[in-house]
Amino acid sequence: MRKRNKIIYWIATSFLSFGMVAGGVQQLLQIGGYVEIFTQLGYPLYLMSILGFWKILGVAVILVPKFPLVKEWAYAGFFFVMSGAAASHLAANQSFIETIPSLVLLTMTVISWTFRPANRKINLKSQ
Repeated sequence: MRKRNKIIYWIATSFLSFGMVAGGVQQLLQIGGYVEIFTQLGYPLYLMSILGFWKILGVAVILVPKFPLVKEWAYAGFFFVMSGAAASHLAANQSFIETIPSLVLLTMTVISWTFRPANRKINLKSQ
């Protein structure tokens, strides 16, 4: 069971990391159709650079060993950004298909967080 959980964790975390870095770089550089998406949703374009930067930083935090408290913040940030993206598409009356990428990354965030190894969790007993 432990090996299975480790495999699930690394598959979900790899997919999440790739998706967040790819989206983060495109948002940071304002390429790949993100300008059109943000404009359609009514968000200011400077928000793309902010989100892109934090996505890339969040991936680094999740992949690097240690810093469990900062990892919790990164996972929370990914959860808020992806759930907010899905809600924004729906609120803008876009088709459900537009929400799928954010829902997939939201799901990968939850799976990665759920199956993370003990050494990547906050140890509440020592606090």
